[in-house]
Amino acid sequence: MKQFKVYKDIRKQAMILGLPLALFALLMSSVLLSLLVVIFSFSLITIGVVVLSNLGLYIILTHLKKGKIGHAFKRVFPKEISSKHINVIAYERAESDDV
Repeated sequence: MKQFKVYKDIRKQAMILGLPLALFALLMSSVLLSLLVVIFSFSLITIGVVVLSNLGLYIILTHLKKGKIGHAFKRVFPKEISSKHINVIAYERAESDDV
């Protein structure tokens, strides 16, 4: 009988074509825009440029996702969020000044 592996990563980030949803939406909007360009200015050169630009965008986005190009899309929020008041007074320095 065939055995199936349990998928335990259900809570991880959803991926489509190896891209997170936001980058996939960017890619699809580029594809729709390029389809409009092809429809309104039909030529073989335009089709070639559009295909190459969409392929290049896909490659760039996959490299961005893997972290190979720059660090532009790193974590925005801190690891821990605390409501503890951060005090800027250095107590060690204040005590040494009194002595």
